[in-house]
Amino acid sequence: MTPTPDAAALTPTAAAEKILADNFAPWVLDLGLTIESADGSGAVLRLPWSDRLAREGGGLSGQALMAAADTATVIAVAAARGGFVPMTTVQQSITFQRAVVGSDVLVRARLTKSGKRMAFADITMTADGTEEIAAHATAVYALLG
Repeated sequence: MTPTPDAAALTPTAAAEKILADNFAPWVLDLGLTIESADGSGAVLRLPWSDRLAREGGGLSGQALMAAADTATVIAVAAARGGFVPMTTVQQSITFQRAVVGSDVLVRARLTKSGKRMAFADITMTADGTEEIAAHATAVYALLG
């Protein structure tokens, strides 16, 4: 008898979690990012609060937010393409608008254009439970595969 696949393992979120686990450096995985949603237009990741990621003064570090934005965009591109493709960040610009203290961050990457060789994204980051933007980024990726 052939085992029946677990239906949960076939969801877009589960596929995105596998892409995250299989294609990112250990230090990125150490951020503890989880996939909230992923589809053809974008992805939402959760960056859990950690004192290890806080800077002096208690706010979440900009480096962690930038890494989360980059990762969310890769997941968004993969979701739009139906799977992971090799890509590299060409440009990422971020504006920090308010500190996040003691709260998870929802990282929303929305693809604004995705062609054969390039993808463009708009990324907003908000503390969980609020719609006030903590950081906003734009990014451009070269698709290599």
